[in-house]
Amino acid sequence: MATALLLAAGGLAALSACGSSSGGSSSSSAAASSLASALASSTAGFSGEPPSALASKAASAVASVSERESSAAAAASSFEASVSAAGAKASQAAVAALAPVSGAGNATADVKLTGLPLASTGGLHAVVVNITNHSGKEASYAVKINFDDTSGKTVDSAVVGSENVAAGQTVNPIAFSRQPQSTTLIPKVAQAQRY
Repeated sequence: MATALLLAAGGLAALSACGSSSGGSSSSSAAASSLASALASSTAGFSGEPPSALASKAASAVASVSERESSAAAAASSFEASVSAAGAKASQAAVAALAPVSGAGNATADVKLTGLPLASTGGLHAVVVNITNHSGKEASYAVKINFDDTSGKTVDSAVVGSENVAAGQTVNPIAFSRQPQSTTLIPKVAQAQRY
């Protein structure tokens, strides 16, 4: 059976090569078609397990994919941890500063968002929150980012902040979403407060 399959595959490859180098594509197509029919009829009744070499390669491929998924998850955690450690204190202060704010806040004009490619964040949705202090004196900022899906529904939120930003200075905290990588998200500034 294996010999028949190898001969049929070799014959199909040879016919394909002949058809591409000569002008007789219709005759080579007919020959390839009859060879394909013969191959299909010879394997139609096959049942059982694939050869052990193929099973081994399949298991190896599954292990490789699993290893890549673990590696991507580790990269995402590592990226978030390195950024989060720096902004944890400012984020807690930002949450407290936004608590009494109703509406959009007094500093939405000071905030611009820049998306980060998933490849650079280990698959996490992330956005750089560019905050520029236009007030003329030192100030602290609290910013809430909503992550909306394509229908406009908010599916996640993040709060970032920065303290003691000098007049004219720009700071760049990063906001993360925990939504799956496959979800398309649109980040928006929900609130921005200067305090």
